Order: sequence, then structure tokens, then C-alpha cells
Amino acid sequence: MIITKRVSQWKVEMASVLESKVDEFKLMGYSRATGVDVWNCLTEKVWKGDPEKRLHEVVEDIFHLSSNKYMSYLTVQTYKDDTGLLESIAAITGSQKE
Repeated sequence: MIITKRVSQWKVEMASVLESKVDEFKLMGYSRATGVDVWNCLTEKVWKGDPEKRLHEVVEDIFHLSSNKYMSYLTVQTYKDDTGLLESIAAITGSQKE
């Protein structure tokens, strides 16, 4: 029997696979890589949501995540976080964004 689940349902079983990918990124010099960031990157950039996949497909996606795609994801997230921070500061100070 072939079992498919939503990728979010595989997350617990993927802990060691994610940690392996994090270790790979750290060896490449990305010292702040985390399993949470890798998972979120896959969810947003590779899976684009929560599709149904087989176990081996999820493992393959994790191991095939490129450092370029991961860094692109982190860059966009940083920009989003900075934008949110600037909007929060503007709201608190009453100033408008230019």
C-alpha cells in the first residue's frame, strides 16, 4: 500500500532529515540555518502550500533544496520582516512611510 499524506503531516518524521540538511548548510558556511527555516522555505518555495506527497518524495525535496533557493527565501523573509518593523515603527511614532 502506498501512503500519501499532506507534507505537514510528515514533519515529525522529517526531524532527522531536516537536521541533516541544516548540517549541510552549516558546512557550506550558513551558520544560522535552522530546521524551521528549511521547512518553511520548502513549504513556500517548493511545495507552495501543503500538497499530498509520499514519504520518499518529501525526503527527496529536502535533500534537493539548493542553497541558492534557501538563501533567496531568507532574503525575502528578512525584507518582509524589515518592512513589518518599519510599519510598526511608523504606527508607533505616527510618522508616515515615504
